[in-house]
Amino acid sequence: MRCGVGESPVWHPAEQALYWTDIPGRTLWRWRPADAQVAQWALPEQAGCIAIHPDGWLLAMENGIHQLPALQAGQPAPAPRQLAAVRHAAPGMRFNDGRCDRQGRFWAGTMVQDMALAQPHGRLYRYAAGRIDSPIDDDLIVSNGMAFSPDGATMYLSDSHGSRQVVWAYDYDTDAGLPSNRRVFIPALPAGRPDGAAIDADGCYWICGNQAGRIYRYTPDGRLDRTLSVPVPRVAMCAFGDTDLRTLFVTSIRAPDTPDEALDGAVYALRPGVRGLEEPAYAG
Repeated sequence: MRCGVGESPVWHPAEQALYWTDIPGRTLWRWRPADAQVAQWALPEQAGCIAIHPDGWLLAMENGIHQLPALQAGQPAPAPRQLAAVRHAAPGMRFNDGRCDRQGRFWAGTMVQDMALAQPHGRLYRYAAGRIDSPIDDDLIVSNGMAFSPDGATMYLSDSHGSRQVVWAYDYDTDAGLPSNRRVFIPALPAGRPDGAAIDADGCYWICGNQAGRIYRYTPDGRLDRTLSVPVPRVAMCAFGDTDLRTLFVTSIRAPDTPDEALDGAVYALRPGVRGLEEPAYAG
């Protein structure tokens, strides 16, 4: 279970299983703690993020939003059905981080895959009621760190590119599904770039410090509250799960030159002593 870029861990409460995607590996993974069963399914495109769908999964892939039927271990994944396409602002782009808001609208951001280009062509899209809206936000290099407060009234978003490394907070209109009043929430992490994130039941924001092997917990007023360590540097995204939602699962990245015996690219399980929230499913 060592991924090139392990991303978008999502705990599926009905299945009591953790799903996540390996972006360059074009693979969807599942681990079920009750019997330690691991399953994987090949995908036709890179999937940057996933969300639970009433009939399986939503995937934000290279050029749009797709729906994947429920999966069976040992059986190949059915062909994903494209629900909505986007016209990217530049060549070589794909979707990256995303998730559903508390009302079940699916949000996902895009990026130019070659991060060395540092091109601010990333866009933030909302998929709801069967359609994808015009970009809600733009001028992003690497859209990341999306999360919603427990009451849904605050949206978080980061730009994890090395030239920015900032996390923003927005006021979020839960009826209209629109963010406003963007302001800096975390100007920079103590170490590492901000990557994927999660929210706990206290409303605190957990953000992966990529390249630092750290997970940081920030209170809703922006105060650094706690730091956890992971034994690999490139931590990518975290998510609460398990029967009590008190396990923090952390995906990681495996660089091409990583030694065979190294644990980079694995998924880690931490018990930080706080409870998370169930991940909202797409509401259609």
